[in-house]
Amino acid sequence: MLLGEYDHTIDDKNRLTLPARFRASLAEGVVVTRGMDGCLYAYPRGDWHELQSRVAELDPLSREGRTIQRHFFSGASEAELDKQGRIMIPAPLLRYAGLERDVVVAGVLDHLEIWDRESWRRELNEVEGSAEHVAERLAAKRD
Repeated sequence: MLLGEYDHTIDDKNRLTLPARFRASLAEGVVVTRGMDGCLYAYPRGDWHELQSRVAELDPLSREGRTIQRHFFSGASEAELDKQGRIMIPAPLLRYAGLERDVVVAGVLDHLEIWDRESWRRELNEVEGSAEHVAERLAAKRD
C-alpha cells in the first residue's frame, strides 16, 4: 500500500528520487503516465497491468474510450529505479504536469501521484474544502 506525501526535487537530468518507503513496492519497475487533475501517475509494474486491463476494456469505437486510452497509454513510460532510487521522467510528461524542480510524491493506495508542489497545495486546499460534501454524496449513493 502506497500512502503519505513527500516533498522531493527533480534534478537537471529529469530524475526524481522516489521516497525510500516506496522503493520496495517499485523494485520490479514502475510505469509513469499522465494522471488526472494535472499530475502524473506512477504505478508499480504489477499494479499497472490492472489499470491497463480496465482501460483496454473500453470500447475503442467510442470517442470516450479512445480518449482515455490515448490519455493513459500514449504518454506512458516504463522505468527502473537506479541504485539511488531514482527514475527518469520523460520531458513530455514533465511538461504535461508542469513539473520543474519542486514536487510532491503522494501515495494514493495502489499508485503514486507526482505533483508540482504549488499545484499540490492548491489541490489539497480544494480537497480539504470539499471532502465532507463528497463523502456525504457518496454515502447517499450507497443507500
